[in-house]
Amino acid sequence: AFIDAEHALDPVYAKNLGVNIDELWVSQPDTGEQALEICENLVRSGAVDIIVVDSVAALTPQKEIEGEMGDSVMGLQARLMSQALRKLTAIVGKSKCIVVFINQIRMKIGVMFGNPETTTGGNALKFYSSIRLEIRRIESIDGKGEEDAVGNRVRVKIVKNKVAPPFRKVELDIYFGKGISSAASILDSSVKHGLIDKRGAWYTRGEEKVGQGKENAVAYIENNPAFKMELENTLREKIFPGQVLRTKEGEVVTKEQILQYEKEMRAKGVGTGSIAEPPAKEEK
Repeated sequence: AFIDAEHALDPVYAKNLGVNIDELWVSQPDTGEQALEICENLVRSGAVDIIVVDSVAALTPQKEIEGEMGDSVMGLQARLMSQALRKLTAIVGKSKCIVVFINQIRMKIGVMFGNPETTTGGNALKFYSSIRLEIRRIESIDGKGEEDAVGNRVRVKIVKNKVAPPFRKVELDIYFGKGISSAASILDSSVKHGLIDKRGAWYTRGEEKVGQGKENAVAYIENNPAFKMELENTLREKIFPGQVLRTKEGEVVTKEQILQYEKEMRAKGVGTGSIAEPPAKEEK
C-alpha cells in the first residue's frame, strides 16, 4: 500500500519503474491523523505486506490545516508521530508488516558545531525504527554523446540497523524512467570482487571484452541475460555462500538453462531479461 501524503504519485511513471499498479493500494489523505489511521488499519488487517508513507514531512496535523497562515504550530507533528508510533510498534511486530516512512532533511537553526541537519517529525521515528537509510545524490550520469543527464548516482548509508551491522555504505545508479540499474550494481560488485578486470576505460572478463566505458559495459550486461545471471550467481556464491539463484526444485540455475530460456523466448517473439528461474520442464 502507498499512502501518498504529498499527493505526488504518478501511476504511469511508477509503472515504468516496475511497480505493479494493479496490485497497489493508494491513499491520498487530507491530514496527518487520517494518514496514520489508514496506516494503522492496514497493518491490523494483515492484508498487505508493506506500507509506504510518503512522506513524514507532509503529514500535516489537522489543527495546522484548520488554522490561519502564521499560527504557531510548534511540536504538533512531533506529538502526532510519537502517539502513532506507540500504537503501531506492537501491531507491526505481530502482523509482520513492513512500514516504510520516507522523510526529508531540514537544517537546525543556530548550530555552529556538529551536523546541522535533522529530519522532520521529531525524534520518535528515529528511536522506534529498526533500519534507517540515508540517501544522497553524488553525481549525475551523463548519456552517450549527450549533454543531458540520464540518471543519478546515489550513496546509501545505513544510519541505524537493529538486525545487521550498521554504518555500511553502497553506491547505486538510478536511471530516469527505469529506476535502480541492477546491471550497473552487478558491474560495480564484479569489479570490486575481481570477476571483471578494469584496465583504463575497458572492462574485460578473461578474454571476453565487456565494453569500453561504464555505460557500454552496463548495456552489454543488460543485453546478455546469460552473462548477467552467471555474474550474479558467482557474486552471490562469493559474498553469500549458498545463496545462489535456484529453481523450484532446488537446483542451481545454470548458464545452459538461461541460454535455452532465452532461445525459447526469442522464438515466441518475447523480449528476455533477468530471470529468477528457468521455464518448467514438460512432463512426458
